[in-house]
Amino acid sequence: MEEAKRILLRVFGYQEFRPLQHDIISSVLKGRDTLGIMPTGAGKSLCFQLPSLLMDGLTVVVSPLISLMQDQIDQLRVQGISAVALNSSLSNYEYAEGARRLREGSARLLYVAPETLIRPEIGVLLDQCGVSLLTVDEAHCISEWGHDFRPEYRQIRTVRNRYPKAACLAITATATERVRHDIRAVLGISEENTYTAPFDRPNLHLEARRRHDGTRQILDYVAERKSDSGIVYCSTREQVNTLTVRLNKEGAVALSYHAGMEDGLRKANQRSFLRDDVPIIVATVAFGMGINKSNVRYVVHYALPDSLETYYQQVGRAGRDGLRGPGRKGSGAGRRRSGPRGGAGSAPGGGRRRHGPRLQ
Repeated sequence: MEEAKRILLRVFGYQEFRPLQHDIISSVLKGRDTLGIMPTGAGKSLCFQLPSLLMDGLTVVVSPLISLMQDQIDQLRVQGISAVALNSSLSNYEYAEGARRLREGSARLLYVAPETLIRPEIGVLLDQCGVSLLTVDEAHCISEWGHDFRPEYRQIRTVRNRYPKAACLAITATATERVRHDIRAVLGISEENTYTAPFDRPNLHLEARRRHDGTRQILDYVAERKSDSGIVYCSTREQVNTLTVRLNKEGAVALSYHAGMEDGLRKANQRSFLRDDVPIIVATVAFGMGINKSNVRYVVHYALPDSLETYYQQVGRAGRDGLRGPGRKGSGAGRRRSGPRGGAGSAPGGGRRRHGPRLQ
């Protein structure tokens, strides 16, 4: 762990570990199978990125979204860490080049979707690389009792059994006790090696408003915060497209993100938002799981998600830098109100989402 602390400062630029990061990383480096439950913004990705620099073999990260993989790989590249993603968005050349880098040992991390992980040729590739750490990100997707259940996630157990000497880290932002039990049962993790961080984030301000003209309310909310970076979640692709046009027509600068868009445009829009070229992204739930943008000041729901866990994950995109969110104009930003704190105002609610977290 002394070397881990030196890498924490030299590579990631942090003086100290956040709560539970030290415990989880220590457990992983000792080769223990570990489950970490940490809220959005608590630094989950560091719990597998840092050990990847200290372990001899490859760190495999199972991730449910292409956007999540690319976001983390871009940030790792800035930090001088070599990582590869293998997924359906790559050309044949890009896929082959990524596999070559893995065989040569020039990449420390492999990001892969569960559907790709269980393919026979990936098993052959991993046998050649040597797996030291198998990380299951967004591990709640394993459980049929959790939100965003992905049946393919349960097949990760076969890969886990293939590499019994590798440590296994399951990590997620939200999981009820029933979901935690399911994750441990599928991956063979003991309760003793389960770490749960506190979920209160005092800098956030949560707010619900009665819906009377949803589009107008969104436009007014965003108009009050033109200089702030924000995410507006919609339940359908049609809502995303319509609302994006209206926002831009009324002077806001916004881009769309949903699974029906051409892949190159979707990626370009995500990068423009992450780099602060555009302040607002209007998206379905295909966007945002695991993105690491520190200065999102608000998250607005045009329609409510279908579970509290999904809602909590999405509002957690706001205030990752620890600063307060704007709250209602004139109300005292971030002030304690009648419910949980929040800096991610959830404006006009109602309705149910139609699209799951995967790209369809």
